[in-house]
Amino acid sequence: MACARCRSRSEEQAPDGRRRAASCRCRLRRGARTVAQPVQDPAREADLGPGAPACCSDGDLTMTTGEPGLRELPLVGRGHPRYDGRAKVTGRAQFAADVVVANPLHAWVLLSSIPKGRIETIDATDARSLPGVVDIVTHENAPTLAAPVSRAAGSSTSHQPLTGPDILFDGQIIGIVLADSFETAREAAAAVRVRYGVQPAAVTLDSPGAAAQRWSAANPAFRDPELGDAEQALAGAPVVVDATYHTQSQVHNAMEPFPTTVLWDGDTVVVHEPSQYVAGLQRGLAQQLGIDPSRVRVISPFIGGGFGSKLSLTPRTAILAALARKFRRPVKLVATRTQGFTLSTYRAESRHRIRLGATADGKLTAFSHEAWEICSRSDAYASAATVQTAEMYAAPSISTRVTIVRTDRTTPGFMRGPGEMPYMFALETAMDELAHRLGVDPIELRRRNEPARSPVDGRRFTSRSLVRCFEEASERFAWRDRNPVPGTMRDGDWLVGYGCAAAIFPCFNYGGSATVTLMRSGKARVETAASEIGTGAYTALGQVAADLLGLPIENVEVLLGDSLLPPTAPAGGSMQTASTVPAIRDACQRIVARLGGTMPPLGELGSMFDRLGAASLQESAQYRAFDGKGANGSATVSTPKGAEPVAVYSFGAQFAEVRINARTHELRVPRLVGAFAAGRIVNERTALAQYRGGMVWGLSSALFEGLEIDPTRGRAINTNIAEYLVPVNADVQQVEAILIPEEDREVNPLGVKGIGEIGIVGVAAAISNAIFNATGKRLRDVPITLERLFEDG
Repeated sequence: MACARCRSRSEEQAPDGRRRAASCRCRLRRGARTVAQPVQDPAREADLGPGAPACCSDGDLTMTTGEPGLRELPLVGRGHPRYDGRAKVTGRAQFAADVVVANPLHAWVLLSSIPKGRIETIDATDARSLPGVVDIVTHENAPTLAAPVSRAAGSSTSHQPLTGPDILFDGQIIGIVLADSFETAREAAAAVRVRYGVQPAAVTLDSPGAAAQRWSAANPAFRDPELGDAEQALAGAPVVVDATYHTQSQVHNAMEPFPTTVLWDGDTVVVHEPSQYVAGLQRGLAQQLGIDPSRVRVISPFIGGGFGSKLSLTPRTAILAALARKFRRPVKLVATRTQGFTLSTYRAESRHRIRLGATADGKLTAFSHEAWEICSRSDAYASAATVQTAEMYAAPSISTRVTIVRTDRTTPGFMRGPGEMPYMFALETAMDELAHRLGVDPIELRRRNEPARSPVDGRRFTSRSLVRCFEEASERFAWRDRNPVPGTMRDGDWLVGYGCAAAIFPCFNYGGSATVTLMRSGKARVETAASEIGTGAYTALGQVAADLLGLPIENVEVLLGDSLLPPTAPAGGSMQTASTVPAIRDACQRIVARLGGTMPPLGELGSMFDRLGAASLQESAQYRAFDGKGANGSATVSTPKGAEPVAVYSFGAQFAEVRINARTHELRVPRLVGAFAAGRIVNERTALAQYRGGMVWGLSSALFEGLEIDPTRGRAINTNIAEYLVPVNADVQQVEAILIPEEDREVNPLGVKGIGEIGIVGVAAAISNAIFNATGKRLRDVPITLERLFEDG
C-alpha cells in the first residue's frame, strides 16, 4: 500500500508472519491511518447522531474571513454530523486497548494499600511459580530510567515509582506483573504478598500533619489578584456576606480508563496510549528514556474521554517502555477502573471563604476570596482560579489568597473546568446569598456589578457577553415565574426552586501547525497532531478546510493523533480548535493563492492542476497565538502602541430548576438551561453536545460525585462506578444549551474561542441556589446529598 503522503511503498515481515507497511520516505507509517475515513453518506450518518437541532437559518453562525479570494464559509457553524461517528458506532474506530500486537507481554500494576509508610517485604514466590509469568518487577529489580519524571516536562507528577520502598500515597505503583496472558498477570498479582511499615498519614485539608503553603510562595510566577484595601472596605460595608464553601475531591472516570501498549521498532519506541497531547507525551517520554524525541512515536487517533486525566505524561508509560526494551517484546497494560483512580490526576478537595461587601442598593464595595486546595507532598499544584473570580464583578477593592495544603495524597491536576468549577461554585453561591440579603433579583445584582474593564488591572475585555447570556437564558427558562421567597413555590408534595449562576472560562491559545494537501481529484487532506477526545475535532477541523477550499466535507480526509504529524496545542484548556483552526486557514489560503487567488469550480480543478504541472498542492502553516503573556497568563495583543494587555474570556449564564419532596427530601433536577457566548462556533451540533455534557457534569458535581476517604485508614473507599456516583439519563429530563452569537477577532483570526469546559462551571452553584429557593436551606458543600438536606432541616 502506498503512503498517502509521499506515495512511496514499502512492506516488511511482521513477527506474526503477516505483511505490514513499513517506514516510508516521510515516516508517516500505516499506523497513522487508523483514523476514520470521510463520511460517504451524511444523510445516513445523521441518523446515528444525537438528534441535535439543525443550524440557525438566520446566518448568525456563517463565517466570513474578510480575506480576498476566499468565499463565505457556509459549512462553518453548521451542525454537520460527526466525521468519525460511523466508525465509532460500528466499532471500526481503534482505541489504544484495541491495538493488536504480536506476542505481547501483558502487564498488571500492583498498587500500595496504605497511604504512607514503607515496604518491608514483597513475597512474590507463589506468583512467580505460575505458568506464563515472565517477571515480577518491583523497586528491587526495576529498570533505571535516564531521567526522573518531571512536571516541567509535562508529567502529572514528579513522583517516580519503583525507585525505593517508601510509600507516599494510597494507590502508588509498587510493582508490575508481566505474563503471557492478561488472566495470568491478574492471578499472579493477587498472589503477591506485601508487608508494610505503616506511618500516620494526612489525607484531608484538616488532617494533623498537613502542611499549608501560600501558592504564590510555591509558584513565584503567580500573584494573588489584589486591589485597594478590601479589609477596610469590608469593615465599612453596609451589607456583608461572609461564608465558607467546600468541594470534595472528584475523579475523571472516563469510559476509557488508562491503557498503554508499547513496542520497539528498532531504536524507535511506538506508544499506543490515549493522549490529549501527543507531542507533550513524546517529549516527556523521550526525556525519561534518554533518547531523542524523534525516536518516540505516540499514536492516539481516538480517546474514550479524558477531561484532563490524559493531558499529562503519567509514570506508567516510561516504565512499560523500558520493560518492552528489556524483554524485546511489546508490553500491553489495560488498567482497571479502580486502578485508574490513582494512575492519573483528580480534582483537588478545596475550601473557599468568600466575603462580599455591598451598599444597600447592591453595588459591591469589596470582594475577598481565600482558597485552600489539597496537594501532594512531592509536587506544588493549584488551579488558583481567583484569577477568574476576581474578574467577574466590578468591586473597587479586591483581596485574594490561594493556599495549597500538602498531604499524603496523589498530585491533583487538570479536570474539566479545573479551578473554575469549585471557585465559581463558591462565588456564585455567595452572590445569591447577597441578592437574598438585599432583596434584589440575582440577575439584577449581577447587572449592577457588570464591569466595563477588568476590575483587577483595567485591562480591556476583547468581548464580554455575560449580560446577554443572562437575558437570553432567563427568557428561555421563564425566570419571571420565580417567587423569590424561599419555600413558596410548590407542586403538590414537591417544593420547587429556581436558581442561576454565571460561568467564566479563560481563552487559552498556544498556537498550532497543520499541513493541508489538495489533490487534482478535488480531494483534500488535513494533517495535524490534534487529539480527538470525543468533542468532534475531526469534524470541526475538516469543516474549516472544506469551506476554505470550497469542497464538500465528504472530500476532506482528516489525520489526527500521531506525533509524526505537525504539532499543535493539546486538547486541554479548551484551546485545541482555537489554536489549530488558524493554521489550517493559513495553509488553505496558500493553496488558494497558488491557484490564482480564487478556488476554481471542482469541474475545472483538473485543468488547473494540468497548467500547474502538479498532481497535488501541499502547504504547511504555523499559527502563533497572541504576542505574549502578562501576569497570571493574561493575553496580550498587538496595537499601534505595542503589546496591549487584554482580558480574553468566554462567558455563560446557567439556570436550574429543582424539585424536593417535602416528605422524603428526594431531590430532582428536571431542567437545566445555559446560554454561552464563546466566539465563532465551528460546528453547532458538537458545540451543543459539549455544552449539554458539561452541564450534566455540573449536575454530577452538585449532587453525586465525591471521593470518600476513610478517616482511619486514609484510603479512598469508593473506587468504582457502583459507589462513585455519576448521573444517568433519568437524573435530568431537559438540558438546553443556547448559543449566543459573538464576534471576537482579537482572540484569533477566525474568532474561535474554547467551549469544552465552560459548560460545567456555573451549574453546581445554580443548583445550590435553586435548593435554597425551594427550601430556605443554604447548603455550601458539594456534593449536596440527601443526608445533608436532612441535617440542615
